[in-house]
Amino acid sequence: MTLPTSSTRQTLSYLRKLFAERGIQPKSKLGQNFLIDLNLLDLLLRSAELTRDDLVLEVGSGTGSLTMRLVEQAGAVVSVEIDPAFAALTQEAVAQRDNVVCLRTDILKNKNELNPDVLRTLAELSQRRGTQRLKLVANLPYAVAVPVLTNLLLCDLPLERMVATVQWEIAERLLAAPATKDYGALAVLVQSLAEVDLLRRLSPKVFWPRPLVDSAIVRIRPSAAKRRRVGDPGRFRAFLRDLYVYRRKNLRSALASLPHCDRDKSAIDARLRKMGLDGGLRAEVLDVEQHLRLCEWFGSTPPHEQ
Repeated sequence: MTLPTSSTRQTLSYLRKLFAERGIQPKSKLGQNFLIDLNLLDLLLRSAELTRDDLVLEVGSGTGSLTMRLVEQAGAVVSVEIDPAFAALTQEAVAQRDNVVCLRTDILKNKNELNPDVLRTLAELSQRRGTQRLKLVANLPYAVAVPVLTNLLLCDLPLERMVATVQWEIAERLLAAPATKDYGALAVLVQSLAEVDLLRRLSPKVFWPRPLVDSAIVRIRPSAAKRRRVGDPGRFRAFLRDLYVYRRKNLRSALASLPHCDRDKSAIDARLRKMGLDGGLRAEVLDVEQHLRLCEWFGSTPPHEQ
């Protein structure tokens, strides 16, 4: 029976043979699209710059082909796969390795929280293997890409970088500049905490089965200085979520609609004037720093006005 090994080349013919032997049908609802361009898999790994000091989190292990290469290059790996058939493949592929833990579970507890079992496993394996930093390296399933990236950014783990494939639409939203159609709460939150780079746009033909849209490899590197500026990332995320519920309203009306805001519009205008902002603008034209200042004054626990 064909199983992934350190020398496995995850090609279309290999996947078709493996899936036929196992009676596996990829599920589109789980985003099971496998990278079959080996040069792009190399790019993903090179961009991660793995060393033995690294603990890697892989989400969506698939056949275990990427997992094997991660195990060889990193100090330790936690590989998370929700599909029982693919979780079994990965477990068999790395069965002789002592620096990897395979979890058959959902990476998320809910859209705003990572699975506590995954977090506990990361902490335990890091302590056992003596790793110094965490990296996400993954061909992320489309359905969980945004909550995985954002929840990892907000958690307290020593996250050094994330290198992942995502849907092209998500890459556009991550990289968007103010006053563009893709700019919104996701761009503001991620860019407030990290540096975001587009490494490569990917055609559907580099995956099997082929998705209906383009994808991208992105690299996200958290910044300690940016995190200090944000202060409380959870508070900032909640503020952005509430603010962008009213995306089509102007700033004055959107702020007045916040659930905790008791200022009337004249008071909001007065505060915005002190900040040098026009209440008739929409939030989506403001840069990250302006969003942070808005949160300081209109977030759930604003400072006392002088």
